[in-house]
Amino acid sequence: MTTATATAAGALPRSYLCWLAGVQAGLLGDAALYFALGWAASAHGGGAAGLVLTAITVPRTALVLLGGAVADRFGARRVLLVGDTVMLGATAVLALVAAGRSAPLWLLVAAAAVIGTVDAFHLPASGSMPRRLVPADRLPRALALRQAGGQVAVLLGAPVGGLLVTAGGLSGAAAVDAVSFGVVLLVLLRIRPGEGEPAPVARTGLLREAASGVRLALGDPLLRVALLLTGAAAGALLPVVSLLGPLLVRERGWTAGAAGLVTGGQAAGVLAVAVLVAWRGGLARAGVGAAAGLGTASVGIALLALAADPAVAVGGGTVVGVGSGLFACHLGPLVLGGAPPSHLSRVQALLTLVQSAALVLSNGLLGLLADTAGAALPTVLCALATGAAGLTALAVPAFRRGGPARRPAAGPTCPGTSRRAECGGGGGSGASGGGDE
Repeated sequence: MTTATATAAGALPRSYLCWLAGVQAGLLGDAALYFALGWAASAHGGGAAGLVLTAITVPRTALVLLGGAVADRFGARRVLLVGDTVMLGATAVLALVAAGRSAPLWLLVAAAAVIGTVDAFHLPASGSMPRRLVPADRLPRALALRQAGGQVAVLLGAPVGGLLVTAGGLSGAAAVDAVSFGVVLLVLLRIRPGEGEPAPVARTGLLREAASGVRLALGDPLLRVALLLTGAAAGALLPVVSLLGPLLVRERGWTAGAAGLVTGGQAAGVLAVAVLVAWRGGLARAGVGAAAGLGTASVGIALLALAADPAVAVGGGTVVGVGSGLFACHLGPLVLGGAPPSHLSRVQALLTLVQSAALVLSNGLLGLLADTAGAALPTVLCALATGAAGLTALAVPAFRRGGPARRPAAGPTCPGTSRRAECGGGGGSGASGGGDE
């Protein structure tokens, strides 16, 4: 794969690798706790399990734009320190309260609400950290390495969670997650993205600052297309393996093992691409790489929809994973490279909101269509929508020519700020923007 620049082959900063190691520990602990929460909630019935999931999703979605504004105003590192401290305390309390007895529903809902609320502030801050720690030309490799770590956490989270629940119940899983938050806190205390305190700026209120992030993204041609593609991928790509794949397997009379292999193939495809990009770097034109990822995923979805035997379905799932990996590993550097340092977390928050809203809407609609017309039809529609999104992206010059090292033009043009330094190129590593310490 052609690298973005010759320097992309250089080593990633030690501070980023240290932070990423802490993130990986946290992700694995979180994945195990999420499994344990779902398992404990299922003992109260399907409605209770849905209530627990809703208690995570609603505050995360409702507060994420505010969370991005808070991280941009006060610094992503500070927000992460506060969030991880809160979660360390919350998981420790959950471990103590749930010890030796079955967890009551109120406790599960309360824990889920805390997780969702902290996520709303944590996700935008965490999403902006690679830009604050890594030179622009190495962002593709840095984000791909993070993608690979996240995929490993997804693959291992459920089995680890199952072992922890078997050994110590919900209390044991919560205790392990508390330890993982302790590890993350120690790492955050050792790294300092950027130097010094941010210069004072006019404060317009957090809600207005959150709105300025929306205006910025919608007004920028590259970021606007990136948002649309994120919504398209969330709505037409993510539900394929998680929702439509199992429905297709049931309709065709295959075993649950076949559904597991399809999911495993998708995960393996994402992981393989992420590892390759982390090692070799991404395409020089990241916009082309993201669009190619959607096109590749479209082919895989079509294979899955038309598969007459499990082997073809597994192959389709693997191709879907390869396309998903290409898309994610190239879109991420474009977004982080295209956002001004003053709005890094707010742009990440908006991406999270778009993805969550599109996924919630499409899951319901695709599920209803599958009940009415069978699972093959919505799967074919997803293939067509994903392919159309990729072709549309290629038709937008600002996106097609976009590369990982893109920087906004200098000048006081960003909404919500008058500082040239904040709106400008950021230069160098891009690690000092965003008002972090």
